[in-house]
Amino acid sequence: MTVDDLDSHTLVGRPASAANAAAQAPGQPAPDGRTWARGDYSVIARLLVGLGGDLVRAAGVAPVNRVLDVAAGSGNAAIAAAELGADVTASDLTPTLIERGRQAAAERGISLEWLEADAELLPFADDDFDVVLSCIGAMFAPDQAATARELVRVCRPGGTVALANWTAGGAMGRLFALLERHAPTRAQGAPAPTDWGDPDHVRALFGDRVTRLETHRRTARLDFAGSPAEWCALYRACFAPVVETYERLGTDPKLLAALDDDLLRFAAGEYLGPLGGPGRYEFEYLLVLAEPAA
Repeated sequence: MTVDDLDSHTLVGRPASAANAAAQAPGQPAPDGRTWARGDYSVIARLLVGLGGDLVRAAGVAPVNRVLDVAAGSGNAAIAAAELGADVTASDLTPTLIERGRQAAAERGISLEWLEADAELLPFADDDFDVVLSCIGAMFAPDQAATARELVRVCRPGGTVALANWTAGGAMGRLFALLERHAPTRAQGAPAPTDWGDPDHVRALFGDRVTRLETHRRTARLDFAGSPAEWCALYRACFAPVVETYERLGTDPKLLAALDDDLLRFAAGEYLGPLGGPGRYEFEYLLVLAEPAA
């Protein structure tokens, strides 16, 4: 995919959405659920659609399964599971992403349920699902301990909790560290989303709630034929953490220019492929497979 493949409203200079207009002033942290309403993450998700399918296959989803996708975004994993014939519910805290996912599923003739829900307090009964998925989603919930409890609580004993989480040492971890340097969002000592990419941290979060826990480092490939500068334009327009970082810097031209420079250096450094394309980016993630205890 290149910038030319995207709708014109996707890129820098598009009109602000209602969700963006409702966001707090630059320099102020966003309330829960507002961060991922910034930009349009569904555009980024389209570049990573294969990751959802990989997670569904790793989880062993079958047509007889009742499946929940937590923090589903626009539904890469949920739609892949529904394509197999599973009974799927996709939940997310951001209504705009749910609507994007609902539209994508309808265009492909795929049926599943979409529900607005918080990963830290899921509106489902105990042991309600055979498989609980989260593809680069639940890792961003602020209360990691509560999120881990909920993921296990709603999955039946002997079922499967399957997660794909960016690692701190991979390309996305380096991007988040770059953004944090420019506009810190976490209190000192607070856990980072990429802590979910650390096997020891995940084991501590799940504790004795699971009887089996496997972790595997894998790579997600993002094919983007545009230049590093075009990659920056795409992520500045569509990727919520980048959008939020620019907002937090306000209008100071020096601060904005410094972030522009660092983001471009990052994109050029991570670019794989010949000059002029086609290019690609590879992002390391941790695959987590856990079996809830009785």
